[in-house]
Amino acid sequence: MLSASQINFERYFEPVFQPVSFDLEAGKLLLITGANGCGKTTLIRVLAGILHPTSGTLSMTASNMAYVGHYLAIKDDLSVIENLRFVRDFMGTSQRSAQDVIREVGLERVKHNQARNLSAGQRKRCALARLLLSESDLWLLDEPYSNLDMEGVALVDRLLLRHLEADGSAVVATHGAHRPEWAGTVEYYLESGAVT
Repeated sequence: MLSASQINFERYFEPVFQPVSFDLEAGKLLLITGANGCGKTTLIRVLAGILHPTSGTLSMTASNMAYVGHYLAIKDDLSVIENLRFVRDFMGTSQRSAQDVIREVGLERVKHNQARNLSAGQRKRCALARLLLSESDLWLLDEPYSNLDMEGVALVDRLLLRHLEADGSAVVATHGAHRPEWAGTVEYYLESGAVT
């Protein structure tokens, strides 16, 4: 689904992280861990194509990819259901309704609320609901467990596990407070490129 060979990214001519290499197959989860500031978010953005690697090669064989980062790409002036209908109609791929995914991620009670009035955890659930509408083979998730209560953490695990069982794959960056440890999960410990 996704392969990296010695990829690196430099900021002000200094490497953000040590060179990264991996091969991610269908049905597998790559868990990116490491100390705060080691470059996990930067790496996910490189994998998503938001940033271009300074060196190395990156290739994707997945037919499509979905990304959820720190900035959740939710329109504050739209309600939850309007945000998700927009995503579904824009992508034009999903057979699922916005109402269906709202129910699945537990936002039924606030579906008509403007996104600006949601809690941080509700906003994260709204962003995660987009994954269900994307029908993407590859998910790139940066700290998907942040701002979620225990029920929300369990929701992320359910969504991920179902995605992997359907031969999808995922790259998840996490600081390690919670980490899935299923069969087929590979952990990659990212090391900072900074000279100490």
